[in-house]
Amino acid sequence: MNTEILGIIVMFTLSILLAIPFGKYIAKVYGGEKTLLDPIFNPIERIFYKISGINPQTEMNWKQQMVAMITINMVWFLLGMVVLMTQGSLPLNPDNNPSMSADLAFNTVISFVVNCNLQHYSGESGLSYLGQYWLMFLQFVSAGTGMAAAVVLFRAFRDKSSETLGNFYSNFIKSCTRILLPVSFVIAIILLFDGVPMTFEGKDAITTLQGDSVEVSRGPAAAFVPIKHVGTNGGGFFGVNSAHPFENPSYLSNMVEMVAQLIVPLAMIFAFGYFTRRRKLSWMIFGVMTVGFLMLAIPNINMEMNGNPAIAAMGIDNSLGAMEGKEIRLGAPASGFWSIVTTVISTGSVNSMHDSSMALSGMNELLAMMINAFYGGVGVGILNFFIFIILAVFISGLMVGRTPEFLGKKVEAREMKIAMIIALLHPFLILVGTALAAASPQYTMDSLNNPGFHGLSEMLYEFTSSSANNGSGFEGLGDNTPWWNIATGFVLILSRFLPIIGPVAIAGLLAQKKFIPEGDGTLKTDTATFGLMVFAVIAIVAALAFFPVLALGPIAEYFSLY
Repeated sequence: MNTEILGIIVMFTLSILLAIPFGKYIAKVYGGEKTLLDPIFNPIERIFYKISGINPQTEMNWKQQMVAMITINMVWFLLGMVVLMTQGSLPLNPDNNPSMSADLAFNTVISFVVNCNLQHYSGESGLSYLGQYWLMFLQFVSAGTGMAAAVVLFRAFRDKSSETLGNFYSNFIKSCTRILLPVSFVIAIILLFDGVPMTFEGKDAITTLQGDSVEVSRGPAAAFVPIKHVGTNGGGFFGVNSAHPFENPSYLSNMVEMVAQLIVPLAMIFAFGYFTRRRKLSWMIFGVMTVGFLMLAIPNINMEMNGNPAIAAMGIDNSLGAMEGKEIRLGAPASGFWSIVTTVISTGSVNSMHDSSMALSGMNELLAMMINAFYGGVGVGILNFFIFIILAVFISGLMVGRTPEFLGKKVEAREMKIAMIIALLHPFLILVGTALAAASPQYTMDSLNNPGFHGLSEMLYEFTSSSANNGSGFEGLGDNTPWWNIATGFVLILSRFLPIIGPVAIAGLLAQKKFIPEGDGTLKTDTATFGLMVFAVIAIVAALAFFPVLALGPIAEYFSLY
């Protein structure tokens, strides 16, 4: 077996094996049970609560939790605008990088607040170290926000009937201190020993192998890189992200960073099962997500390994695979696998340039974000999947002539309306945004690096990445313009908060309803049959919404290649 393929299998298997006990730990954290880290973090959390005046024991209903979430995110946004628009005059700027323009700061801050990390700047020249540290803070709190929202769902289906569903601030603090911080610390130590820099000094002069003297950017990257992966953020400290040797020096760091991306989204699935005492249901969810993930990842690995037929037709050796836009130290298989890990999980970090992927590999990367429910980002991945569960329950109920139920709660018209709005919002934002870009050539055509089918794919990818809170890009697109900054900025806002509020609202409404014990006619939702139903709903929604535009972009490009 190819050693690179073996490495991928080992890494993925290790991620799953680590995620199961980690999920049990997460369930204990949110359930208020005793853990080994309590002596460390209890005093720290008490300081936060004392300074803020928050009582973590105060119970909130779902509406109060969402108001708290939006309020605190607005504060982070305003502070971020101040920092990035004045960073040129602030400390920790040894390379004298300038302040950001208003439109670029708007896009950047919104992007990091909503856990997307779409970057229309290059980290080396676009940010001071103070700016990088503020964005690193946002990578913690944006991930914690999504996880705190997911806990509302956990509580709704553990308690048989309840008006209140915990405290947002308590779950948010626990997410940051007890889950994200310890894992990020371990990853940071590994990366430090593997050569990732951690310094506040400016650029360093080095001499290349051919004798040229060049200046190379450095910085506190070892602190920044772990949380960008553990929190499924993806923002690169350097412009080329994890294709940069200072962010991702070796094949070992590449595997560590992929495990870091996978572990929390996987663990949240198992945490749901442990927390609600419905482990069989969590395995059903994991099974559906994993089948979908592998159906995207395996073809991508294969296509990138087989190389580009157009290059082979020129008589050029293609045995290493499609290596345009890839790092030789990582190789085509690991790059192909990463491209699906990062788009399925909505991390958005890249170790190769997706713009250089084979046509159908690019399609799969787009599909991973368009579906946005196979693993997904920390917290929000399980919220997105919940919408498809509600749709599948409703359709299944209609098929057997029964009132739809999920975990002892009737799913009625109000919940279905919310679910349909959220399910349709994602394709609406992607397709309308792409259509407006195509219909506004005076603002967008000069930004494209490629004409024709691939040019459409570049625009489609930008809005898909924004709507999926992913952040990766077909970087042939010159996206640092007022049009792209503002257009994608508004997509980022709508695609983050509405898809969180919708599932939480459904969970809150269901939690208030009377619990109905299971009977002979109850639809079992923890079976392989129901899992197949959920998968079918996901496939149908994605096919109906996105096949036409994919046919005009990557599919047409594939046929033109041959």
